[in-house]
Amino acid sequence: MDYYDALETRDPEAREREQFGQLTRQVAHAKAQSAYFARLFAEVNADHVRDRAALAKLPVTRKSDFTELQAADPPFAGMLAQPVGALARVFMSPGPVFDPQPRRSDFARLARALFAAGFRRGDLVHNTFAYHFTPAGFMMDEGAQALGCAVFPAGVGQTDMQVAAISGLKPAGYVGTPSFLRIILEKAEEMGADISSVRKALVSAEALPASVRAFFEGRGIAALQCYAIADTGLVAYESAAREGMIVDEGVILEIVRPGTGEPVPEGEVGEVLVTLLTPEYPLIRFATGDLSALMTGASPCGRTNVRIKGWMGRADQTAKVKGMFVKPAQLAQVAARHPEIRKYRLSIDHDEKKNDRMTLHCEVQGAPSAALGTAVAASLRAVCNLRGEVTLQPVGQLPNDGRVIEDLRKYE
Repeated sequence: MDYYDALETRDPEAREREQFGQLTRQVAHAKAQSAYFARLFAEVNADHVRDRAALAKLPVTRKSDFTELQAADPPFAGMLAQPVGALARVFMSPGPVFDPQPRRSDFARLARALFAAGFRRGDLVHNTFAYHFTPAGFMMDEGAQALGCAVFPAGVGQTDMQVAAISGLKPAGYVGTPSFLRIILEKAEEMGADISSVRKALVSAEALPASVRAFFEGRGIAALQCYAIADTGLVAYESAAREGMIVDEGVILEIVRPGTGEPVPEGEVGEVLVTLLTPEYPLIRFATGDLSALMTGASPCGRTNVRIKGWMGRADQTAKVKGMFVKPAQLAQVAARHPEIRKYRLSIDHDEKKNDRMTLHCEVQGAPSAALGTAVAASLRAVCNLRGEVTLQPVGQLPNDGRVIEDLRKYE
């Protein structure tokens, strides 16, 4: 079988009819069961939401507002359409943002992306996404199990032990970030360990540059990527054709002008909006803050859903570093801990191995000191859960353009 299910090869017009039939019911359900959407859609007639033009008139819910919305109405801002106790798990992503896991198999719909990446029933999957606090580990774990795979819950870090586990268990494939797969491969070469059983990988949470994909191919690993979000699960995924990312069958995707809900013409870069068709957490017109663009035509692999070009950056100043979001508000927290800081800017780039690297440039009152730099670096790690370098400089050196996060990474 070449496809996960028959939904992937539906006639596009039939898909649109079926999905918008579901959406009409979803809007009515959200109004009836979610306090947040009851307020937001108070003037909306669900029976009228039958096509993309009607969908585009609905108000947008922004991920960037989740921390404040959830703090005002904990834990899920009234968006959940069932009692919290009916959930399987609850997660906390940086922000903090709380994410629910419904009590259903493959709640994030990752089995489809795993299948497209070559995983099959009976495979052993080495899963290096975190199982602690954030949902990524469980999202991939349950997707793999729904596909009929066994899972080794490796989590993050402990590279020597990762190599030992792969060498001993001989998994068929890897799941995690591309940068960590590269680290594991290089450590195995250093140790002289045989981890050649890994022949496929599904990577996410970071970009997959062509140079890094080629590095994997040189070691016999076919790596495909997917675009998934803690709040929504799978959004889009690569197939063996490697021509863009195919939108998941469980969502309706729009590309809009950043900061608005206005759809842009096909091919124009804009912000990704996702509408979920699952009932427990009925996010409708959810603005991800990510940039992408629709591609013309269908994938050569035969799947007929629309495609996007993949992740193309952030619509706001929020950036993703090593799979973790870094936000302007977090940098403000860092600066607030050190009254010497007058102005700051975080620059993000790649090192020589294409791993993410960040540096916090700070203008400080008075003479810069090594002790202050060390203290600021410690605060950066504590607030953002990421290591970064710190440079200190006199007042007046940084550009006066209002930008506090500068993403300098280049993608092939």
